[in-house]
Amino acid sequence: MSASGVAAKEVSRVLGLGSTPRLLRALLPALSLVLVLLAISYLNPRAISYFGFTLMLNLAVPIALATIAQMFVIAGNDLDLSIGAFVGFVGCVTATWLRETPVLGILVLLGCIATYAGLGALIYLRNLPSIVVTLGMSFVWQGLAILMLPKPGGKAPGWLLATMSFKPPLIPFPILAAAVIAALAYVGLMRTSYGAILRGSGGNAVAIGRAGWSLLKAKMVLFACTGVFGVLSGLALIGITTSADANIGNGYTLLSIAGVILGGGEFVGGRVSPVGAVIGALTLALAASPLLTFMHIPPDWQVAANGAILIVVLAARVLISRKEAER
Repeated sequence: MSASGVAAKEVSRVLGLGSTPRLLRALLPALSLVLVLLAISYLNPRAISYFGFTLMLNLAVPIALATIAQMFVIAGNDLDLSIGAFVGFVGCVTATWLRETPVLGILVLLGCIATYAGLGALIYLRNLPSIVVTLGMSFVWQGLAILMLPKPGGKAPGWLLATMSFKPPLIPFPILAAAVIAALAYVGLMRTSYGAILRGSGGNAVAIGRAGWSLLKAKMVLFACTGVFGVLSGLALIGITTSADANIGNGYTLLSIAGVILGGGEFVGGRVSPVGAVIGALTLALAASPLLTFMHIPPDWQVAANGAILIVVLAARVLISRKEAER
């Protein structure tokens, strides 16, 4: 076995990825999604259809992408408080420069990804709290977005509109897109040897460093992946809304964190689940609007509903861990 394979196996053993509590906790996101779907089916059976899922999950794709972006940061034992503002900035770039001058727009988006990688390097080299650095960057992204687009406007590129309005046969596009997002993140982070190193850099950085792997590179790669999925989230959001607003992604920061935690992730580096994170994002997307609408509950209660779901799932996770500890 190669050195990378040995390191990946050791990281998996240290993180306890094959333990029973881990498996049981991984089932909670799917159970929460099923319960929300059952409630929607009971309240409005017609919603459980191709057209119904397309409407209900219309905004789930950008939320899922933002959640995966947050997941990469959490995998490195960090937290990104700027992802919402970043998505909004990407949306402004997409609706203006990317449409009018595509080359400039592409260069700016690539520069955004490079900036995220640089943030990872800064956090590691200067041993800075990621919360403080990303909180500061949230104001930077927000300010740049406002300077670029002081008021709502712009227009999504035609190719992006066509992509987000694609209607495949049998399976609604949001479900198909969510499956692809989960598969890509799962294969890259959970099924490759370097993916294990990335997770291990947050869970057991000392062991990874002693094994000869560059912690600086791992941090930069994790933040660069966050930048990539953040860009994709902004693109998908503008492809759905057709125009941009500097504040369009502000709610995505808390949604992305909640999606990762609801999906089985923990604020301990390395303990994340790409599939669970996407399922968590879908659950939040369904609970935030369709379910409350069918229950005739005002939209002001959407945040409270998401918080209640998150608390219930976390409580169930704690109970499972305690039962296992008693055994």
